[in-house]
Amino acid sequence: MTVLVTGAAGFVGMHVSLALMAAGEKVVGIDNLNDYYDVSLKQARLEKLGAHNAFEFFQLDLKDREVFFDTLQKVPGITKIVHLAAQAGVRYSIEQPFKYADSNLLGFLTILEFSRNLEKLEHLVYASSSSVYGGNKELPYSVDQSVDRPVSLYAATKKANELMAHSYAHLYGLPVTGLRFFTVYGPWGRPDMAYWTFTEKILKGETLPIFNHGKMKRDFTYIDDIVNGVTSVLANPPIGAEGSPPYRVYNIGNHRSEPLMGLVEALESSLGVKAKTEMLPMQAGDVKETFADIDPIRRDVGYEPTTSLNEGIPKFVAWYKDYFKG
Repeated sequence: MTVLVTGAAGFVGMHVSLALMAAGEKVVGIDNLNDYYDVSLKQARLEKLGAHNAFEFFQLDLKDREVFFDTLQKVPGITKIVHLAAQAGVRYSIEQPFKYADSNLLGFLTILEFSRNLEKLEHLVYASSSSVYGGNKELPYSVDQSVDRPVSLYAATKKANELMAHSYAHLYGLPVTGLRFFTVYGPWGRPDMAYWTFTEKILKGETLPIFNHGKMKRDFTYIDDIVNGVTSVLANPPIGAEGSPPYRVYNIGNHRSEPLMGLVEALESSLGVKAKTEMLPMQAGDVKETFADIDPIRRDVGYEPTTSLNEGIPKFVAWYKDYFKG
């Protein structure tokens, strides 16, 4: 079996690709290697993937759909797709909205069109986001809740992805599953995320910006738990009941809502350095708390996160120190 992984040079994409190859699958990875953050980190991830004979890589941009189709139609045996390529970042979507339309909307349409024309596609799994819950107040967030109040363009594009996927499942019988990721962290992570920027600032003796005066909570989810969930879901495509398309959406989180200051304390402990902090108001587009109800994904595929923040942060810090030791 060959699995197409988009965003393969990304944080989750690299880890998912490694897990699939460890399970005996061939992985075809694509990525546009954009400069949203340091491209050298993406290239280092690709070097790690490229050490495996089961990995093949193409540098492609999903919005260039003709080039994408021409290239991927020549790759035989693709039976499953993990679509992780997207323009990430809540606050960046306020600054660069058209990049989100190009990548998250047009790019996803490219994947949907490619998927529906594959003869033997068994399952398309794509990344949604906990950001779709927006202004919801009821916790934990459940996939049964309405998500029609996004508070950022990024969140709006992810909700749009869910609607687009449902329409293709309905029109073409495309087996498709969306995963609403909750604050993924760990080794090889993203430099724009708080756990990374806080680590960098603490080591430099710089002040940490703590928004909403520290009254923030997140469902921090360690990368190994995320990967286990993605691969388990991929192996279990939805089967539409009579009159319903083969479509579903899951939360994929840690089912623990932990204070932002708990992250700071875990980093202080792992780094052996006391952080300097500055309390600031809430940022535009942000939410106060996230908390995932994971009962559906637990019931259907046996997903069970096992890594607490105090276990995961030391692993990230150890990797960070090793990565930058040169």
